Amino acid sequence: QVQLVESGGGLVQPGGSLRLSCAAPGSIFRLDFVGWYRQAPGKQREPVATISSSDVTNYADSVKGRFTISRDNAKNTVYLQMNSLKPEDTAVYYCHVTGTGWGPGGRWGQGTQVTVSS
Repeated sequence: QVQLVESGGGLVQPGGSLRLSCAAPGSIFRLDFVGWYRQAPGKQREPVATISSSDVTNYADSVKGRFTISRDNAKNTVYLQMNSLKPEDTAVYYCHVTGTGWGPGGRWGQGTQVTVSS
């Protein structure tokens, strides 16, 4: 079973930047519709940003103007560029993909921790 692999998380100071990646190594299926989600301790998982197969993007109000979702089709990878990070952005970030070959419920990655703290 092909896995989704997230990377790029880490510890950053408030106001800093990180770029998360979501890739499917070895997969023959495209990352069609991809969403980034996050889950902070004690909170429910929430959507952050999505990108469709035609590159239509949507963002949660809390990240608009600071985060950018994009894709590199040649690398079959989706990115989440996060700028002007705030402590409240601290969470485990997950990517989720749906589309041809990914099954009825799509596929979740294992998550990557983002911590924003001074």
